[in-house]
Amino acid sequence: MRAASVAVLVLLLGYLAAANFVPRDARLASPLWPDNGLRLGLDLQGGIHWVLGVQLGAAERHEIDFQRGQLEEYLREEQIAFEAVTAEEGQIRVLGGEAAQSAAAEWVGDSGVFQIVSSEPLTLALDESWQDEVRKRAMEQVLEVLRRRIDDPAQGIPESVVTKQGDDAVLIQIPGGQIERTRARELLKVTGFLEFKIVKDVAATQELLLAKHGGTLPPGTTLAFERDKESDRVLQAYLVGEKADLTGDYLTDARVTFDNQRRPTVSFQFNSQGGELFEKLTSENIDQPLAIILDQRVYSAPNIRSTIRSRGQIEGRFTAQEAADLATVLRSGSLSVPVVIEEERTVGPALGRDSIDRGIFAAVVSLALTVGFCVVYYRFSGIYAAAALLINMFLLVGVLSLFRATLTLPGLGGIVLTIGMAVDANVIIFERIREELQAGKTPRAAIGTGFHRALWTILDANLTTLITALVLYEYGTGPIKGFGVTLAVGIVTSVFAALVITRLFFEYYPGNRPIESLSI
Repeated sequence: MRAASVAVLVLLLGYLAAANFVPRDARLASPLWPDNGLRLGLDLQGGIHWVLGVQLGAAERHEIDFQRGQLEEYLREEQIAFEAVTAEEGQIRVLGGEAAQSAAAEWVGDSGVFQIVSSEPLTLALDESWQDEVRKRAMEQVLEVLRRRIDDPAQGIPESVVTKQGDDAVLIQIPGGQIERTRARELLKVTGFLEFKIVKDVAATQELLLAKHGGTLPPGTTLAFERDKESDRVLQAYLVGEKADLTGDYLTDARVTFDNQRRPTVSFQFNSQGGELFEKLTSENIDQPLAIILDQRVYSAPNIRSTIRSRGQIEGRFTAQEAADLATVLRSGSLSVPVVIEEERTVGPALGRDSIDRGIFAAVVSLALTVGFCVVYYRFSGIYAAAALLINMFLLVGVLSLFRATLTLPGLGGIVLTIGMAVDANVIIFERIREELQAGKTPRAAIGTGFHRALWTILDANLTTLITALVLYEYGTGPIKGFGVTLAVGIVTSVFAALVITRLFFEYYPGNRPIESLSI
């Protein structure tokens, strides 16, 4: 029963390992092979490596401004007279009489968000614990949005890696050529802040629009522009309100569709609350243009022909790919804080191919030398060790494929290291068996005692290495994580191969046969 279970496990993981050597197109076309396997890291298939700095200071400023509005609203609701509530240099100041100061101080005590810096006038600053919470929350949102945009299965760039690096940076690794890099840059450029504003006036240029209003903007209005994507030339200038009539916060879906002339558009859908607001907005502005603005850039400004509840469409001068990227940005949400590219490195596919070839060559050579050593030094028992070593390689690659691990160049180094470590356990076992044979025990008794006495030595030695691998994975970044994963999985599979598979070989032969000597 145990032998059958081990055989099934080895065949299953061997099947997953073998699938990696079948071309991807053939795997997708055939039902016999799994669609997914090992993912190659940036250093093995080429692509781009980015380290993005996340400007978390902006998150603190947003929080200060939000809390300022909350405090101001509280004072108005309580009908407490005050002069102003201002937000400057990361602090909130309450200007007004004693009643306003006292009420604001009471509000601060209930919120748990602020600490009082000064009492005259009342000056507030974010509490350190809440400041850390704001930064943590902003970092998590940036990671989530970037993962959805860059690694979106539907429209993003497949096989990408998006992960946190340090306290205020994000590591992005994108395999592929120049086209993917250009697309990824476009996805990073936009913050994804979508606004809907009723157009109050429109002209071909900013100058003409201002001239129609005496050279100055009417109170409560601002300008928005539709620009050519190639030259950035202004195509239309729109006079809109300073505040959005509706924002993209209520969006639940966005996807590419095509109009009657087969031109790509982006269809979007609101949630129930957004649908009610959109219905009210459109019903009150029939025959008025509605500007659809993403990151202060007008994509289109169609006339409202009838009341619209929950669905709408963005029409613009973009290609199908541009429409797909816009849908991805809208669907994934907006970046809460700005990000900047602090580090950029490019790895060519030729270099990656050379790394794979050299890595495979190193693994094959090390495997051949190790197998040769086992067979020459331990004779027939060495064949068992060599077979267990080969099975261990299938187990290792199979487990990595099962979890779709990313194989990096250091990961290949981890595989080579695992080959040497895997035979260590067999060396310990065989030397123990030799000692028992020299002590006069029968081969069967020597095998049983040798495995028993080697067990804790093997577990102890590999456990310390496993701890090191886990530390590398937890605190390392990029390729170091890949090395840690490969090393950890390799340790587990090599111990299993030595203690279980090699033992099964000995149970098959000599097994219970009364032999006089053992070739070891």
